[in-house]
Amino acid sequence: MFRDITIGQYINTFSRVHKMDPRIKILIVTLFMVTIFLLSSIFMYIPIIAFLILATYLSKLKPDYLLKGLKPLRFIIILTFVINVIFTPGEELFSVFIFSITREGLLRASFMAIRLVLLVVGTSILTLTTSPIELTGALEYIFSPLKRFGFPAHELAMMMTIALRFIPTLIEEADKIMKAQIARGADFESGNLIKKAKSMVPLLVPLFINSLRRASDLATAMESRCYHGGENKTRLNELKVDKFDYGATLFSVFIFALVVMADKSLNFKF
Repeated sequence: MFRDITIGQYINTFSRVHKMDPRIKILIVTLFMVTIFLLSSIFMYIPIIAFLILATYLSKLKPDYLLKGLKPLRFIIILTFVINVIFTPGEELFSVFIFSITREGLLRASFMAIRLVLLVVGTSILTLTTSPIELTGALEYIFSPLKRFGFPAHELAMMMTIALRFIPTLIEEADKIMKAQIARGADFESGNLIKKAKSMVPLLVPLFINSLRRASDLATAMESRCYHGGENKTRLNELKVDKFDYGATLFSVFIFALVVMADKSLNFKF
């Protein structure tokens, strides 16, 4: 179960996408997310899917690994689909019990489900191709203009990156605890929803305690190394934007703008 969670993991395939400036990757992913929310036609997702396929190819990531990250979210995706199918009025196609399934409902449900899938896959490419250290530097640079207003840019970037960095560690630890509990006779699969929730208590308690212990060890390690936040801090590797980064940005902006303009010119929605 926990092995299917890919959020926060970094896989270095030594591709050109991995070598891109992390600020550029964050910019492209942000524009990608904005574009998805601006679209109102399901057919406009076709060029967006093609863009993701190109990004996956250039990053040398395995498509099945990206799709594996959707498994933990399948309940949310299915629930979103069902809610939109049931509660969207329109031309009735058939009825199931007291619910009427409409043509508009099916289109809107498919539209929302595909949107969620694209958002998860797009953001997964960012985290899989960008190390936590690079993310910290990029986020701190992006938030740095807010320092003049007292905004803790470095501290916030550090907290976000530490949280992202320890997701794979906690997943691995939770998997070990679950296997140990199963070996002792614990059952996490059978029973109704309430019983399954109760069976998770023996898993969550040691995981929570270990998380606090790891946080305390990390704080001690940072203090012993005289960590003082962003004051007079230098970088081993300075962030630099090269020609490939500029080209990728211009190409992405062109594709996203073209897709949005094409979407606005269509009368068909969802």
